[in-house]
Amino acid sequence: MMTANEVRESYKKFFEAKGHKIVASAPMVIKDDPTLMFTNAGMNQWKDIILGTKDPGMDVRRVDSQKCLRVSGKHNDLEEVGHDTYHHTMFEMLGNWSFGDYFKEGAIDYAWEYLVDVLHLNPEDLYVTVFEGSKEEGLSRDDEAASYWAKHVPADHIINGNKHDNFWEMGDTGPCGPCSEIHVDSRTPEEKAKISGRDLVNHDDPQVIEIWNIVFMQYNRKSDGSLESLPMHVIDTGMGFERLVRMLQGKHSNYDTDIFQPIIKEIQNLSGKKYGFTTPTGENGEGKDEQEKIDIAMRVVADHLRAVAFSIADGQLPSNAKAGYVIRRILRRAVRYSYTFLDQKSAFLYKLLAVLVQEMGHAFPEIAAQQELITRVIKEEEDSFLRTLEKGINLLNGDMDELKAHGQKELDGTSAFRLFDTYGFPLDLTELICRENGYTVDEKGFNEEMAKQKARARNAAVVESGDWEIIKDGEQNFVGYDYTEYECSILRYRKVTQKKNTFYELVLDNTPFYGEMGGQVGDQGSLVSENETIEIIDTKRENNQSIHIVKQLPKDINADFMACVDIDKRDGSAANHTATHLLDYALKQVLGDHIEQKGSYVDATTLRFDFSHFQKVTDEELRKVEMLVNSMIRQDLPLDEHRETPIEEAKELGAIALFGEKYGDKVRVVRFGPSCEFCGGIHAQSTGRIGFFKIISESSVAAGIRRIEALTGKACEDSIYAIQDTITSLKSMLNNSKDLTATLKKFIDEHDEMRKEIEKFQAQAVERIKGELINKAKEVNGVKVINAVLPLEPSAAKDLVFKLREAIPENLVAVIGSTSNDKPLLTVMFSDDMVNDHALNAGKIIREAAKLIQGGGGGQPHYAQAGGKNLDGINAAVDKVIELANL
Repeated sequence: MMTANEVRESYKKFFEAKGHKIVASAPMVIKDDPTLMFTNAGMNQWKDIILGTKDPGMDVRRVDSQKCLRVSGKHNDLEEVGHDTYHHTMFEMLGNWSFGDYFKEGAIDYAWEYLVDVLHLNPEDLYVTVFEGSKEEGLSRDDEAASYWAKHVPADHIINGNKHDNFWEMGDTGPCGPCSEIHVDSRTPEEKAKISGRDLVNHDDPQVIEIWNIVFMQYNRKSDGSLESLPMHVIDTGMGFERLVRMLQGKHSNYDTDIFQPIIKEIQNLSGKKYGFTTPTGENGEGKDEQEKIDIAMRVVADHLRAVAFSIADGQLPSNAKAGYVIRRILRRAVRYSYTFLDQKSAFLYKLLAVLVQEMGHAFPEIAAQQELITRVIKEEEDSFLRTLEKGINLLNGDMDELKAHGQKELDGTSAFRLFDTYGFPLDLTELICRENGYTVDEKGFNEEMAKQKARARNAAVVESGDWEIIKDGEQNFVGYDYTEYECSILRYRKVTQKKNTFYELVLDNTPFYGEMGGQVGDQGSLVSENETIEIIDTKRENNQSIHIVKQLPKDINADFMACVDIDKRDGSAANHTATHLLDYALKQVLGDHIEQKGSYVDATTLRFDFSHFQKVTDEELRKVEMLVNSMIRQDLPLDEHRETPIEEAKELGAIALFGEKYGDKVRVVRFGPSCEFCGGIHAQSTGRIGFFKIISESSVAAGIRRIEALTGKACEDSIYAIQDTITSLKSMLNNSKDLTATLKKFIDEHDEMRKEIEKFQAQAVERIKGELINKAKEVNGVKVINAVLPLEPSAAKDLVFKLREAIPENLVAVIGSTSNDKPLLTVMFSDDMVNDHALNAGKIIREAAKLIQGGGGGQPHYAQAGGKNLDGINAAVDKVIELANL
């Protein structure tokens, strides 16, 4: 039986023998394509070739195993993961490619030879589908593909498929074409005798599944829905690696293969739970249901661990925005399952990473190289979410207490959605906790709130792009490394609408404009003809081209233009970009070779640099880094660039490559003295152009990831002038003291002494007020009620109520309204028996009462504080607390 690693290698070697070049997987996280966050299909990295914006060169046949992630957009399998045997978030797509070389017959013959002659799958278990045609599209059945399949399989194993299953499209527009799927029937002989596999193809049978899709890319879908022929026919295949291994290893679930079993076994070891273990069941099968939940949880954890680990390795950290939010959501889904069904109340997933690295680190060395970073990030995210989970559960418990108090049995949809939106609780977790306590959840109301949020997100993000209007044929030539002005003409343009704003995107034949990429902003400038000037407000990168964004089209679209970059902004971003290279080098020298760049952002005035490091950088270390960078600036090191350098030669030069970046066979190398990196960005011609470098902050952005923000050039001058002005102002306030530090220390010491005296007087006042309030306390139904409005600071008010509680440990309700710095403050204290026996909750009551002072707050059941804005409402707020105590 072949192992998973052997299967992967056999696929690559087979197609290598057929003249295909083995290429590395592109990063799973996509950084320079505005239409995608993640690689969700093997063809993503070849979009520019398929679209015709890049020549494939000599390597018109290629083969790879591509890391993919499907958790957003139309390809979203997240909710199925763990509940069935074959859906995954992160998966591998084995692919072979032909760019204008072989087409349908070659692709079909290769597929059959590999599956039957190399892997020895039983031909009787294989079924193939072909596109049945579409009347509305004017497309006939793909008889050509069917005729090639007829060489290998009987007619009853060739099945017509509809447009949904057998016509592949990149998106609403773009390259597309009919496809042939290969399905495998892995059922038992007894099951096959009862019903033919043919009747189960594309009917969601877990044992009759698609493993390979061969796309015959021959059309381009226009925005009006019409189809036109592509100038170059492309073979785009994708075989599900996990499903293939399952077939070859004779398993009925992908999770039973050696891809997942090592991870699942480690989950069992750490959790003490058994996977697939048959437990005794009660009359209603409770034990079976419980085991199924455990099995699902283990599958979810095993799958999601891979997705999160590979995403972090490719440079995407969990966060609250865009791609980072997707990764955080996947990780939190795994934590929820392990928390609820595997009884893991502390960080757990990070302990599984060593097994993943052991199993996949050879094929994908990026996870082995970054094991420590990935481990730290996952653990910190787990710890953080577990704290959030606890807060959410406490909030839900409070909601259920409210339901109980009002004799209700259903949690409203708005509250359930708040738990989801704020604390990451999915509906099923809220329902589970409620059900265990005898409550139901308004699922319809929850779905309505979810629909509202999705509508808001769609409205904010929707972009309508028209078709490209072709002015003339040709490829774009980027000249921005050498020029900031260049003669050009427009190749094509399209209209784009977003948030009711309309603008246009232009592709020029020659352009000095750098499209946003690698953390460096796109250029701005103008397009000048004899009769008009058009402002270029931004430049984006799409399919390896600079896309120029303008608010209006030129009156004469066919005119000759001069493309002129805004030199001041270009020089500023170039200087900051060069400074990040020097900073990267300096950090390695001062902190160690473990430093890896994890992101950057530079424009004309901003320099932000993220890097891997596992502790705060000290002030002394930062000073050393600054000094080293400024030393390299003073040396005025010239830009030494090597364009179109073979990648192996670039590595020999000592150039640093970044994890999570996709490099071609040839790369650009940028060197400034000892700093040498792979880089496609715009740089200063020499380090002296940077002027001066000053770090303004160092902080943490995630576990093991630090961020430095810095200034260069004129921004540094302005910063120094601002500091000088502040020092001059301070000196003036301190009678132009010659020793500013000593004078300030004297003032601080005097302030501290005065503060101590004030606190001593305040404590005496609190003690006196305590006695007066106790003497004036009212008794209501056996409860001591103390309420007053006093001019006290927050700390004094807190001290007062705790002293009252100490003096009256039972049957106490104390409410103090106070004012400090023209702001109202409400402080509430209940004795323990009032909380336990009378179900009073200071935190809840104070939130309601604080509305009267236009504020908010909270706290524990026995003690809470709330601040506000409305001084006039403080007396009413105090009275409201007494009212809500319901004495």
